[in-house]
Amino acid sequence: MVISGSDNGIKKRGCALTKQDFLPEESFQSWGNYAKALSSTKTRLQDRLLARSDDNLELHAMRARSEHEMKKTLNWFDLIWFGIGAVMGAGIFVLTGEAARNDAGPAVVISYLISGTSALLSVLCYTEFSVELPVAGGSFAYLRVELGDFIAYIAAGNILFEYVVAGASVARSWTSYFATLCNHDPNDFRINISSFPAEYSHLDPIAVAVSIAICIGACISMKGSSRFNSVATIIHLVILLFILVTGLTKANPANYDSFAPNGIRGILKASAVLFFAYVGFDGVATLGEEIKNPGRDIPIGLIGSMLITITVYCILSGTLCLMQPYSEIDVDAPFTKAFQAAGMNWAKFIVALGALKGMTTVLLANIIGQARYFTHIGRTHMAPPILAAINERTGTPMNATVIMTIANATVAFFTSLDVLSNLLSISTLFIFSLVALALLVRRYYVTGETSNSDRNKLIGFLAVIIGSSIATAVYWAIVEGNGWVGYVVTVSIWFFATLWLQLSLKQARKPKMWGVPLLPWLPSACIAANVFIMGSIDKPSFVRFILWTLVLLLYYLFVPLHASYDAARETERTANASRTSNIEAGVAQ
Repeated sequence: MVISGSDNGIKKRGCALTKQDFLPEESFQSWGNYAKALSSTKTRLQDRLLARSDDNLELHAMRARSEHEMKKTLNWFDLIWFGIGAVMGAGIFVLTGEAARNDAGPAVVISYLISGTSALLSVLCYTEFSVELPVAGGSFAYLRVELGDFIAYIAAGNILFEYVVAGASVARSWTSYFATLCNHDPNDFRINISSFPAEYSHLDPIAVAVSIAICIGACISMKGSSRFNSVATIIHLVILLFILVTGLTKANPANYDSFAPNGIRGILKASAVLFFAYVGFDGVATLGEEIKNPGRDIPIGLIGSMLITITVYCILSGTLCLMQPYSEIDVDAPFTKAFQAAGMNWAKFIVALGALKGMTTVLLANIIGQARYFTHIGRTHMAPPILAAINERTGTPMNATVIMTIANATVAFFTSLDVLSNLLSISTLFIFSLVALALLVRRYYVTGETSNSDRNKLIGFLAVIIGSSIATAVYWAIVEGNGWVGYVVTVSIWFFATLWLQLSLKQARKPKMWGVPLLPWLPSACIAANVFIMGSIDKPSFVRFILWTLVLLLYYLFVPLHASYDAARETERTANASRTSNIEAGVAQ
C-alpha cells in the first residue's frame, strides 16, 4: 500500500503512484495554477523568507500530517548505543594515520581531544533543541523555528547531500573491508564496465545489497533495529578493546620522544581532519518522537555516547603511536600496518572485522536518521509529502526509508563520490554552525516579547561573532608561519562580542527541562570552532558548495517555495477554523 500526500495530511490509496502523491498543493493542480503561482513568486518569497514556525506547530500540527504516530520504544540505553554506532565507524582506522604521520605525531591524542571537544559543543546544542523539540526533523525543525523556512530549506538540501553521499561512501567502504576479510582486492567483488568513465566503471552490487538489507530492518521495527545496533556496537567495542590490549603489548614509550614534531599548528591541523571521525550524532536527534522520556533520555544518550567515543578515540590513537614511530605509520591502513610491522599479520582481519561492524551500524544510523529528517521535511511540503507517511503497523517512516535507500544505493552502485567528500564536510559544518546560531537566537529572542532595540543588538553581536570566526579561519588558511598578532585581533573581537552579548542582553527564554550551560559562550565557541575547521577545507570544495547552494535556490523558486506556501496557508485556515469553532462552542455553552 502506498500513502499519498494531501494538504492536510496523508491518505491511503492503492498501489499506483500519482502526481498527487508528490505535488498535492493547489499551485500544482493545473498549468494555469502553476503559472499564477510563478507570477506571485516575489510576494511568496517575501512571505516565506523570514517566516518562522513555532514549537507548538512542529510538535502537533506537523506531526499530525503523518496521520499515524511513531512508536515510543527507545530509552537512554538505546540512545547511547545509537550514538556510538552512528559515530564510531571506520574513521578511527583511516584518519588516524594521516593525522599522526603528516601533522601531529604522537600528539594526535591531543588532536582527537580537541576535535572531540569541538564536536561535543555541537552535541550540547543539539541536545537542548531535541529535548525542547523532540520531533523527527532534527536540525531542520530547529532551524525552521528559530531561523525561518528559507534557512531551513537550505539546510534540508545540505542534509540530503550529506546523507546520500555519506551513505554511498560507507556502503562502498563496506565492500572494501569485506574484501579484506576474504583476502581479496575490493574490485574483485565489483563489476568492471570498461566503457564507463573511470570513476563510474566499478559497479558495486554488494553495497546495494547491504543497503537494502539494512533498509528492510529499519522498516520492520525501530526497537528491533535498536537491539541489532546495540549488539553490533558492543561487538565493535570488544574488537577495539582487543586491538587496544594487543597493541599495548608492543608499546615502546620511546616513540613518544618527539611528541609534537610540528608544534601547535600541526596539532590543530590534525584536529580539523579528525573532527570528521565524530560526525553522525545529529541523526540521533531525529529519534525524538520515538523516545519514552526525552527530557531524561536524550541528554544521557547524546552526551554520554560522545564522551565514550572521545575516550575510545584518544586511547586507540595513543596506542597506535606507542606501537610505531609516527614517521613510520601508514597513512592508508595505520593499524593494519602497525600490527604487520610487529609480526602480527593476522591482526589485519581483526581490524577489518572491527571496521566492518562499525560501518554496519553507521549505515543503519544513516538510513534511520535520513528517513526521519525527510519525514518531517515532507510534512512541511518542502519535500514530497509522500515522505511524511508513518506506517500504521510498524510505526516507522517506511516510505521515506525506502525512497532514501533507493537514492543511497543508486549512488553507491556507481561511485563512492570521493571528489565530493570535502563538500560533504562543508555541508556538515555549515549545519552544525546554523544550529548553534539558532540556539543563541532561541535564548535571546522571542517574537512579540523582545524589544526592537534588543533584537538589533542581538543581530549585531551575532554578526560580529560570525565575522570574527570567519576572519580567524581565513587567517589560519593563508598564514603558514607564526603570525600570532592576527589571531590576537580576531579572537579578541570574538571574545568581547560574546562577552558583550552576555552582559548587555537578558535571556528571553529559559529551557524547560535541559539547557546548554555557560550561555552564550558554548554556542558561540561552537560557531567559532566549526568555522575554523572549514578553513582547512580546499577552495574547489567551497566552489562546489556555492554551486550546490545555487542549484537549491533555483529549485526552491520553482517548487518548494510554492508547495510550502500553500501548505502554510492551509495550516492557517485550519487553525482559524479551529479557533472559530472553539469560540462558537464557548458561546453555545
